[in-house]
Amino acid sequence: MCPLRFNPIGGYCLGRGGRLFIILGIAGPLVAYACIGLSILLSSSFSWRVNALSDLGHAQNSNVAPIFNLGLLLSGFLIALYSAKSLINYAKYTGISILLSALLLQAVATFDEIYGSIHFIVSLLFFVSAGISCLICSVERRSILAALAFLIGLLSWVLWWMGVYEAGVAVPEMISALAITSCIIHSAAKIMHVSIA
Repeated sequence: MCPLRFNPIGGYCLGRGGRLFIILGIAGPLVAYACIGLSILLSSSFSWRVNALSDLGHAQNSNVAPIFNLGLLLSGFLIALYSAKSLINYAKYTGISILLSALLLQAVATFDEIYGSIHFIVSLLFFVSAGISCLICSVERRSILAALAFLIGLLSWVLWWMGVYEAGVAVPEMISALAITSCIIHSAAKIMHVSIA
């Protein structure tokens, strides 16, 4: 029995500091976008037409690599905490999958473009795992938003690969990331709403 407060999200119990972990589900993505936005603003060479977002994190070629990579590392850490301490109690399989995606996000920052093929592999695994997380959430929580996020993310990549629109890989990266993180933020807001009710 929960010594503090019991909340009926499948037996979800808000322990000490439980709301803090829920807030991390909102803060994590916002930290990433704040650091990405600041990196783009301060970058001397970034262009949506030719670059990947990871170009901002190249330790030798980018003047904003510390900002970009620290943002991804911190974002991944916050989302991992949210997944392990809060989301997993609300949607077990989604929580596990998002936790894996968050760790892969940290790997993207750790193994920046200097690492060549290693960076490509962890980046690919991150986007694939994040898309799978949306699929899992759409089934586990019967979430239309998660299903839409998966489709939007997938379409952004397919249309880019087909040459339907001309842009750097940063564009499908950002579109799919926004779609995916909308699910994370929505889940945190939903858990917070139920915890207050």
